[in-house]
Amino acid sequence: MKLDKKIVWITGASNGIGKQLALDLARKQCRLILSSRNREKLELTKNDCLNHTSDAEVLPLDLSDLDSLKTVTQKAISIFGKIDVLINCGGISQRSLIIETDILVDKKIMDVDYLGTIGLSKALLPHFIENKGGLYIVISSVMGMYSSPFRSAYCGAKHALHGFFDALRMEHEKDGIRVTIICPGFVNTDVTRNALTGDGTRLGQQDKKTEDGLRVEDFSKKMLRVVEKGRFEAYIGGKEALAVYIKRFFPRLLHRVVSKSEVR
Repeated sequence: MKLDKKIVWITGASNGIGKQLALDLARKQCRLILSSRNREKLELTKNDCLNHTSDAEVLPLDLSDLDSLKTVTQKAISIFGKIDVLINCGGISQRSLIIETDILVDKKIMDVDYLGTIGLSKALLPHFIENKGGLYIVISSVMGMYSSPFRSAYCGAKHALHGFFDALRMEHEKDGIRVTIICPGFVNTDVTRNALTGDGTRLGQQDKKTEDGLRVEDFSKKMLRVVEKGRFEAYIGGKEALAVYIKRFFPRLLHRVVSKSEVR
C-alpha cells in the first residue's frame, strides 16, 4: 500500500515519532489530521507540514478522556470527509520499580497507552467498515514483546495492544481493514524525559540508551517502508529489537541478560 496522498490521522503528533511521521507523510502529499493534548506544539507541527502539503489540520485530543473519543472521531472524519489511515502514536512511558509505583500511575498509563488507543480505534471502526477499507498503524514497542525492570506498567499496556489489534485484524480482514504493529527499540526522542515515575511525576531526564538510539528521522523512514510493504508487525531498532527473537526461543537467557543490563 502506497501512503502517498492518503488522508492520515496521527495521534502524538506534537513531538517525537509522531511529529516526524507527520513531516514525512506531508512529503508524500498526504492530507493530515494532527492530534495530541498540546495545541501549541501541534500548530508548530502543522506549520512545518504545510511546507510540503497543502492540507494539515490540528485536532486536540486527550486519549485518557475516553468519553470524548467518539465525538473527536466524528470531528476528525468531518475535516476531509474521510480517513484512510489512523496512526496510533500517542502514549506515555514509565520509569519506576513496581514496589514504588502507585496504582494510579499504572491506571494512567493503561488509560492512555491501551484504553485510549483502542477506544479511538473502535470509534473509527464503523467508518472504515463503511468505506470497505482502512489501515491502523499501532506504535507499540519492543517492550510489547518482552519486559524489563522499571517499565512494568508500560510493558503491560504495550503487551495488551498486541492482543487487541491481532484480534481486530482477524475479525475485520474481510472488511478490507489492515493492521500494522510497529515495535520501536531505542529511538532518540523525549519519551524517557516525559516518562512517569512511581508517584506520577515526570522523570525529566534522558538516559544514555535512548540518547544513543536511532535518529527519529531514520526510524520514520524505516517504519514507513515497512508499512507500505503490508507487514503485520515489525521490530525496528538495534540489538534490543533482536531480543524479541531471543525471548521466543531462549526466554531464560533473555531474562538473565535484561535483568543485568537494564537500568533506569
